[in-house]
Amino acid sequence: MESKKLLVFSDTHGRITALKAVLNWAKNHVPPNDTICCTAFLGDGASDIGRAAEASGFYSNWKLVRGNNDYESIMPDSAVFDFAEYRFFMCHGHRQGLHGGTHGLIAAGRSNNADVVLFGHTHVPFYKNADGLLLINPGSVGSPRSRIGATFAVIECTSLRSVHDRKDTMAVSQPPSCADTLIKANFFGIDAQGKIEKVKL
Repeated sequence: MESKKLLVFSDTHGRITALKAVLNWAKNHVPPNDTICCTAFLGDGASDIGRAAEASGFYSNWKLVRGNNDYESIMPDSAVFDFAEYRFFMCHGHRQGLHGGTHGLIAAGRSNNADVVLFGHTHVPFYKNADGLLLINPGSVGSPRSRIGATFAVIECTSLRSVHDRKDTMAVSQPPSCADTLIKANFFGIDAQGKIEKVKL
């Protein structure tokens, strides 16, 4: 079964050194060494991306949205993309009423026929299966608010079906199912020296 990995991070807030550590680590996990072949940034630190990517020499298929502090960014507020036979809805989270719960995120995911919702804003890593819709927050690279510290995520997708089997005409009220595909979200911590290790939530 084919497996692909998606690198996901958010809320860098000008901490270029920490972001460079993540991208330097990711360089060793792209083909042919590993299967990271796409990168999603979830906002707040849009101006950091180009500088850190150039400094680290990290090249990827980028998916980008802006956050509430990316005042001059031309990135969209949200985006939808297909990756390894999954549909992902990504946003920063501030426009989905995130501090009042995940209802807005779930509604956005359902309305976009998504399998996975990626979001940031809280600076706290989070994973939840909401009746087949996966909600994933990688935490913050630059300004963490969790006991774990600075974090990011790598999502591994193992396909069990053809992308042509996707039913894009599915009724919005019908929750998407991940039963025919495997998704594994791994979280990684970054210490003050830039060392990266896998962590548990």
